[in-house]
Amino acid sequence: MKLHIATRPDEIDGGFVAECPEIPGCLSEGATEEEAIANIREAMLLCLEVRREQGLPLTVPLHEVEVPVP
Repeated sequence: MKLHIATRPDEIDGGFVAECPEIPGCLSEGATEEEAIANIREAMLLCLEVRREQGLPLTVPLHEVEVPVP
């Protein structure tokens, strides 16, 4: 299964935050972007397992919209 992730610098604590927008509430962090990506993979597996156990949809759909940039 291929899913999207987003990474960003953690402006408060330093390091990086990674999240999977297709799995509600699934996020992780790491000291480096590479570490955050490795950690989000593990978090995604755990989140999918919990969602399956709870009978929830594994993922939610993402939609792409265009917005004008000022």
